[in-house]
Amino acid sequence: MRVTEFDYALPEELIAQHPTAQRRASRLLRMEGANGSLQDLTFADFPSAVGYGDVIVINDTRVIKARLNARKSTGGKLEVFVERPLGTHEAFVLIRANHPISIGATIEIGDAVTASVLGRENDLYHLRFSEPLEAVLEYHGAVPLPPYITHAPGPEDIERYQTVYAERPGAVAAPTAGLHFDMPMLDALAARGVKIARITLHVGPGTFQPVRAENIADHRMHSERYNVPQSTVDAIAAARRAGGRVLAVGTTALRALESASRSGELKALGGETDLFITPGYQFHTVDRLLTNFHLPKSTLLMLVSAFGGVDNIRKAYVHAIAKRYRFFSYGDAMLIERAR
Repeated sequence: MRVTEFDYALPEELIAQHPTAQRRASRLLRMEGANGSLQDLTFADFPSAVGYGDVIVINDTRVIKARLNARKSTGGKLEVFVERPLGTHEAFVLIRANHPISIGATIEIGDAVTASVLGRENDLYHLRFSEPLEAVLEYHGAVPLPPYITHAPGPEDIERYQTVYAERPGAVAAPTAGLHFDMPMLDALAARGVKIARITLHVGPGTFQPVRAENIADHRMHSERYNVPQSTVDAIAAARRAGGRVLAVGTTALRALESASRSGELKALGGETDLFITPGYQFHTVDRLLTNFHLPKSTLLMLVSAFGGVDNIRKAYVHAIAKRYRFFSYGDAMLIERAR
């Protein structure tokens, strides 16, 4: 398939620039994969769509303040984007500068922090910071809002561009389907007999990179760190035995589960995944997907098209635009039943 088959025209005013007043106040478009039928709901209706014995799998990654304003020792301004921490003082980073940075150069951050350029691998620089990286990001870093959000990050974003169950620091973008949940809703789901299980996938900046290949089969996915624990494998196995379904909250949870299912059987696994899910992919673990609306021509739109059916998703997006749903990270949600 060609990347142009996943294009659509989106009015700019439908790109959500701010979150809703309350997390559960967003809208929810429910789609049946079997026939593409659509139902307009609110996210407050979500618990009624989940049955006793089902498993909801959430991604407990935590977004780090990955964006740093810095300068060269000569005074030139830089922007440093921490892509991947490497221990307490080191990280792989992207650097935006007018000219390439030399190996061995020193970068200055604030009044007292420096970072030495140890090396470079493709687009990523290897930096060593003079202070612990966690402290540098907490004191000097900014929330790495997506490029289509036009305002500078503020106090609202520090809280709302993070799920209420975020625990494990390492992501540079939020698993945005989880932004709709508040703790009372999670408690209500548990009271209904729904099991909440966890995976970790640290979302990387590649999630915003466009597919540059004309044929999607020629695209190579960025690699991200993930972990599927044994407790989640056990919870899913128990649900299967009882006739329950597996609902992934977000494309990140789905990719982690399917990465751990490549043998055909879900296993407790971790490491790196570059799984690129496109139409024709055979799903092994996930039955239902909660997700936001995705960018045109993006790998995430290709994933949901594989899950819900290409024609079904096209029709759903036409419906969402006509009904003025809000799109992307701070936007509304879709609940997709897998097309079989």
